[in-house]
Amino acid sequence: MLERLSLRARLILGAISLATVGPGDADIVTYTSLSSFLVSRTDDSLDAAHISAEGALRRPHGGPGDHGNGAPPPGGDADAGEHPDVSRLTASVPGLYVQVRRPNGTIVVPLRAAPQFSGTTQAPPPSLPETIELTSHSGVERVAYFTVPAKTGDSRYRVRASTSAGDNGLVLLVATSLSNVDSTMHRLVLVELLVTLAVLAGIALLGLWVIHVGLRPLTEIGATAATIAGGDLSHRVPNENRRTEVGRLGIALNAMLSQIETAFHAREASERKLRRFVADASHELRTPLAAVRAYAELFSRGAAHRPADLERSMSGIARESERMSVLVEDLLLLARLDEGRPLQREPVDLRDVVVESVETARTLEPERHIECRFEDATVLGDRDRLRQVVDNLLSNVRAHADADASIDVTLARDNGAVRLSVADSGPGMTPDQVEHVFERFYRADPSRARVAGGAGLGLSIVSAVAAAHGGSVSAASPEGSGAVFTVELPLSATPQP
Repeated sequence: MLERLSLRARLILGAISLATVGPGDADIVTYTSLSSFLVSRTDDSLDAAHISAEGALRRPHGGPGDHGNGAPPPGGDADAGEHPDVSRLTASVPGLYVQVRRPNGTIVVPLRAAPQFSGTTQAPPPSLPETIELTSHSGVERVAYFTVPAKTGDSRYRVRASTSAGDNGLVLLVATSLSNVDSTMHRLVLVELLVTLAVLAGIALLGLWVIHVGLRPLTEIGATAATIAGGDLSHRVPNENRRTEVGRLGIALNAMLSQIETAFHAREASERKLRRFVADASHELRTPLAAVRAYAELFSRGAAHRPADLERSMSGIARESERMSVLVEDLLLLARLDEGRPLQREPVDLRDVVVESVETARTLEPERHIECRFEDATVLGDRDRLRQVVDNLLSNVRAHADADASIDVTLARDNGAVRLSVADSGPGMTPDQVEHVFERFYRADPSRARVAGGAGLGLSIVSAVAAAHGGSVSAASPEGSGAVFTVELPLSATPQP
C-alpha cells in the first residue's frame, strides 16, 4: 500500500504518525494523573465524612433500650424497625449514602441517602457488594476503598468501608457519587481530542510546506537526469549545498555522472583498442599468407622440376602454416578466455609443471644460466594452460634478453597462494613498457621484425590464463636489474597426491 504512494505522501504520513505519539502519550499521562488526583481527593472527602458518620453512630440516642454504644439492642434485627440513630447518622453526612453492617454481612443500618442540598436531585443508590475485604490501616482501623456502579444508570460511586475495635465490629460504609469526577474527565477527553487534532492539523500543514521546499531540488535533479538521458553527459546537478541531504545527493550524482562520462570515454578507448587488435591480427595473418602465396607461386613457376626450389617452397609453406596455426590458436584461446568459458579443473602439481618447462628452456638454450628455487604447490586448474604460462614467460626472456642474461625462477607458497616469479638480468623495461606489457600485440621494441619478435600475444595469454584461474600477474623492472614477472594463483584445498 505504501509503495503506491508518492514520497511526499509517505513523508506526511510518517510525520503525522510520529507527531501523534507525543500528544497521545501526554494525553494519557494527563488523563491518568488527573483521574488519580480526583479520586484521591474524593477519598479524602470520604475520610472526613466517615469521621462525622462514626461520631453520630457512637453517640447514645437516649431512647428506650439505649445501650450507649450506637449499636442495635442485642438480638435486634435491621428489619425490626429503623435504628434510632439513622436520622442522626445520615444528617451528619449530607449528600452521601451511608450503610452499617456486621462483619458477617448482616445489615444493621440499611443503605440510606443523606439529605441533599436544596435544588439538587437524589442520584440512584450505589450497588454495594455483599462481602468486603478490609485491610489494616493505622494499626487499629481496617479500611477499604473501592468503586461501584449505581443500581441504575451509568453513574459510579466511590465507597469507603471501615471498622475499628471501638465499633463492636460494625462496618461503616460511606459512598459518594463520582458524577463530578466523570464529568470532569469526559470534558478533559474532549479538550485533549480537540487540541490533539489541532496540533496534528498544524503539523500536517507545516510538514507539507517544508516537504515541498525540501523536495524542490529533487525535481531539478529529475530534469537534469532527463537531459543526461538525452545524451548530454556534461550536464550536472546545480544544487551542491553540502549542508542539506538533497545537496549531498546532488554532489553524489555529479560524482557518479563524472564516472559515467569517464566510463563512456573508456569504452570508446576500448573500442579503439578492439579495432587496433583486429587490424594487428589481420596484419599478423597477412604476412604468413603472403609468404605462402609467394612459395605457391614459386612452385607454379616450375619449382616442382627443380629439387632445390621445391624443397625451399615446401619448407617455407610448412613454416608459415605453422606460424599461422600458432597465431590462430593463440587468438582462439584469448577469445575463449574473454568469453569466460570454463577451463579444465583438476589438481595440478605446479612444481612438476615448472620443472618440465625449465628443462625445455635449458634444452633450447644450453648456454643460458637458469637458477631455480621450488616449493611443492598444488593448484586447481588446467595443466596444459599452466604449462603455457610458464613457457611464455621463459620464451619472453629468450626473445628480449641476450644469451648471457641469467634467469631466476622461483616457486613459493604464501598465505594460501603460490607465487611463480621469473626474473632475468636483461636490459629491463621502461615504466611505460611495464604499464602496457600485457596488452595484446604490444611490443616493447616496435622496430623488431615480426618474424624475430613474435606476434605479441604471449604475455597477454599469461595474464588471461592467470585471471581464468582466479589469480593475477604483474610485471616490474627495477632500474638496472632486468625484468620480473610474477604470477600468483590460489592454492588448491585438495592435498597433493
